[in-house]
Amino acid sequence: MVSRRLAIIAPRVSAALLILLAGCAVTLAQGPQPTPNAKPANIDRNGVLMLIRSSLLALDQANKTGNYTVLRDLGAPGFQVANTAARLSEIFASQRNDKLDLSGVSVIDPQLSVLPEIAPNGMMRMAGFFPSVPSQVNFELLFAPVDSQWRLFGLSVNVAQSAPVAPAPPAPAAAKNGAAAKKPPEAKPTSPPPAAPK
Repeated sequence: MVSRRLAIIAPRVSAALLILLAGCAVTLAQGPQPTPNAKPANIDRNGVLMLIRSSLLALDQANKTGNYTVLRDLGAPGFQVANTAARLSEIFASQRNDKLDLSGVSVIDPQLSVLPEIAPNGMMRMAGFFPSVPSQVNFELLFAPVDSQWRLFGLSVNVAQSAPVAPAPPAPAAAKNGAAAKKPPEAKPTSPPPAAPK
């Protein structure tokens, strides 16, 4: 059972996501996986986009200003208890020092790898990425229901390189068959048929 005192999910981890649950760390080595026994969340596309964008833009503004008070205050009560503004500043120090710019999330549509789901504990979770170039922004978000609203309870953001890859040139038809290309036969002029006798 997941503790209701989820701290902040790790800010910048390359391959694995580190989730801090009431002081104990859990590593997800192969990226976000659907939660066992979770049910699909009853939320429309616009609601999902608003939650993702508002959470990541709040983090972006906190990183740019060094003031994590608003990010903390937007969170659920359990998030606020587990994280002071100073602690959030420590957690996201590397992103702040790297001058990570997340403002692109306001105009790029995210691709979800875990569709919004409701875990047995009532939390809503989703994960995905923003396919931007040269860096791809990966995220995992956890929300708690508070006064009929979804409030941030956990946040993980990391950046991976996503350089575009040029498509392979099409192979010639002859090469696909493993045979040498043959020159098509030339058309020979034909003489008109002899006239029929009268």
